Amino acid sequence: MPVVVVESPAKAKTINKYLGDNYTVLASYGHVRDLPPKDGSVDTDNEFDMLWEIGSDSKKHVKAIADALKDDNELILATDPDREGEAISWHLQEALTKRKSIKKDTPVSRVVFNAITKAAVTEAMQNPREVDMPLVEAYLARRALDYLVGFKLSPVLWRKLPGSRSAGRVQSVCLRIITEREMEIEAFRNREYWSVKAILSSPTGQEYEARLTTLAGKKLDKYDIENQQQAEMAEAAITSRDLTIQSVEAKPATRNPSAPFMTSTLQQEASRKFGMGARQCMSSAQRLYEAGHITYMRTDGIDMAPEAVTMARDAIKDRFGGEYVPAQPRMYKNKAKNAQEAHECIRPTDMTNDAASLKIMDADQRKLYDLIWKRTLACQMESARLERTTVEIGSADGQVGLRATGQVMLFDGFLKVYEEGRDDVVVDDDDKRLPQLNQNDKADKKSITPEQHFTQPPPRYTEATLVKRMEELGIGRPSTYASVVTTIQDRDYVRKEKNRLIPEDKGRLVIAFLENYFRRYVGYDFTASLEEELDDVSAGDRNYKDVLGSFWRDFSAAIAETSELRITEVLEKINEVLEPHLFPVTEEGGDPRLCPNCEKGRLSMRTARSGGAFIGCSNYPECRYTRAFGPPGAEDTGGIPPEGKHLGDDDGDKIYAFKGRFGPYVQRGEVTDDNKKPPRQSIPKDWPPADVDLSQALMLLSLPREIGPHPEDGVMVWANIGRYGPYLKHAASTSERGGTNANLEGIDEVWTVGMNRAVQLLAEKVASRGGRGVAAKPIREMGEHPDQGGNVAIMSGKYGPYVKWEKINATIPKEIEPEDLSMDQAVQLLDEKAAKKGTGRRKTAAKKPTKAAAAKKTTAKKPAAKKKPAAKKKPAAKKE
Repeated sequence: MPVVVVESPAKAKTINKYLGDNYTVLASYGHVRDLPPKDGSVDTDNEFDMLWEIGSDSKKHVKAIADALKDDNELILATDPDREGEAISWHLQEALTKRKSIKKDTPVSRVVFNAITKAAVTEAMQNPREVDMPLVEAYLARRALDYLVGFKLSPVLWRKLPGSRSAGRVQSVCLRIITEREMEIEAFRNREYWSVKAILSSPTGQEYEARLTTLAGKKLDKYDIENQQQAEMAEAAITSRDLTIQSVEAKPATRNPSAPFMTSTLQQEASRKFGMGARQCMSSAQRLYEAGHITYMRTDGIDMAPEAVTMARDAIKDRFGGEYVPAQPRMYKNKAKNAQEAHECIRPTDMTNDAASLKIMDADQRKLYDLIWKRTLACQMESARLERTTVEIGSADGQVGLRATGQVMLFDGFLKVYEEGRDDVVVDDDDKRLPQLNQNDKADKKSITPEQHFTQPPPRYTEATLVKRMEELGIGRPSTYASVVTTIQDRDYVRKEKNRLIPEDKGRLVIAFLENYFRRYVGYDFTASLEEELDDVSAGDRNYKDVLGSFWRDFSAAIAETSELRITEVLEKINEVLEPHLFPVTEEGGDPRLCPNCEKGRLSMRTARSGGAFIGCSNYPECRYTRAFGPPGAEDTGGIPPEGKHLGDDDGDKIYAFKGRFGPYVQRGEVTDDNKKPPRQSIPKDWPPADVDLSQALMLLSLPREIGPHPEDGVMVWANIGRYGPYLKHAASTSERGGTNANLEGIDEVWTVGMNRAVQLLAEKVASRGGRGVAAKPIREMGEHPDQGGNVAIMSGKYGPYVKWEKINATIPKEIEPEDLSMDQAVQLLDEKAAKKGTGRRKTAAKKPTKAAAAKKTTAKKPAAKKKPAAKKKPAAKKE
């Protein structure tokens, strides 16, 4: 029986159904090899030779495949149908050949299918081929480039900008897009303008709205009415004149459906309609693909297979009637420059199945499938037919002109099923209905309303609009969009608020540094042209080592030039570059960098060890003026001025509130040579800093509070406020690492909790740790594990909710609410955690080689397993 290897256990399970007992289907669990996260993994002095290493998590999966090949000497590589999938097949073939599991007489073939259906899998098995080396070489070039940028550029950042995390070939360019938009917003100065609208009445008494388009015989532009005085003059001009309808023009119009989904448009629409992040979207799409519900979800293609078009047209006719089916099928042309990325569009594998009929339990998967199904049907439906009417109204002397517009839907067409979302709300006057109006009819004035407007800054990017912008610039590829957008958030370079991406201080500093010293490598044109070169490699038109050589020659020289840079020199250069942003010229003139507190020192940007930045006075420590990184006045000080707020005096000490780098705090006394670290205490998050008074400050500064000696052992019990909120501590002092900690429910309990209550809480904490007495209660019982048995439950942990089954605990991703987690998702999380731990559940796909695996159990080399901690001491260079 041939051994078939796919990437995931879910995919293996589905394919096993179609292939039956004649094949052994195993999962590789993604990439089996990668470059070790250390310097030298790409040998730039030896034709870019790459040192590959099987990951510790992957060793058992490779061994299971090798053991299976001992009994079944035929290997079929059935990984995903893209560059990454081709690379995994190559890695497997190389790794198995190296360990002599693939012999000279072992047939090795590669099969690809765009959908996990019986027909697609069967057809693929009948059309095997070899591993596509140009695709693999394009992957090798990308991986080497990402490694070289990460491992050569990231250390430069660590040395020159304390707190920086990493740089990446595509992630840094993506960060630049977000940062530049933020600079545009901050530099934006709004402009006032006015419009004038009138409610008019037809001869039959029906009202409609028109807007002023001509004044004093001149056609108005958007900003021509600049202020209220001009608006009132326009209002008077309309009021003083009789109006008649000069023309009524009705034109037929059509709206065509959008093309079916490819990766980028699916991510954009899922973000618009459901607020899904790119990673969340792709995770749900992956599950749908593995279950056989949709075609492959990483593609630049928008064409549909002929049989799929026929299936869609039949489904439309059955559901909505023949009038919704166009005479000819709609054809969509691929935008992809490289055919290897241009797989079929993302569509349902069976058009007759809507989300309800499939009974998809997971909420995200159900919403995403419904979106894909509707978009696919809509793309093959008739156009919507409209009638757009434009009515021109004017005065007899030609001094005043108004226009009313409206439209009527004659046939809804594809809009019956689906309408594409918009990134930002646009008010469309055309959507209004107009009454029956005729030329020369009198237009009676009911009301005239001038409206004030201000121009708006460009909106911050959402994940959807960022992906769209990356696609427009030719940066990244479908397989990288989600990971790149996620990486810059994970690195704390960007935060997401109300679905909008906002650059953090450290992200802005990184871009300022890179634009100054590595400008070419965060350039849009350079990054896009490099992508095109890599596409040429995958098409077989360019040698990948030539691409690497050309890149490395210039990049290594740029790295060398920064070796002598001093941190102070770098910071002053960034100050200079960001000066228009950080220190804008004031209306009064004068020096914008002069300290407003001491009026002697100069303001400059300074970095914190945490990676953030702030503006400080050069006259430190005599002047302690600071403000947040950014333009003056842009920060929210929470009611505390930069120089601090004097709350009052206590026992001869001044009590202050300050805004620090890590949040607001209160302080007793002032910093002097004799008292460099006066007593301080953070202001709790629940307390508005502006409202903190002297009595509250003294309460905070009295902490930690001694409750008294514990009645059992005499060791002190304390109440305090820590990093994670109010808590109790049973130890000799609050600074002692040992002892027992227990959370308090509210801030007020810190000053009110008594010994009896404290002893009870501490005992419960000890019992829950040891499994005695009070056991941890699940947030939600999910039921029996569908494959292995045993209870699956959602628990509350220190770092958030997690899924528990037997001895395996798997963290629930932040974007998934515990109450929305389905059993399928829970099993997937448990599988992934089990794979990482090297323990876990017995895979159905791996049953066949179990005996062989057991027989070889003692052959695993222990020293190899010990390498893992050492390899992870230094953060790995991030991919695109």
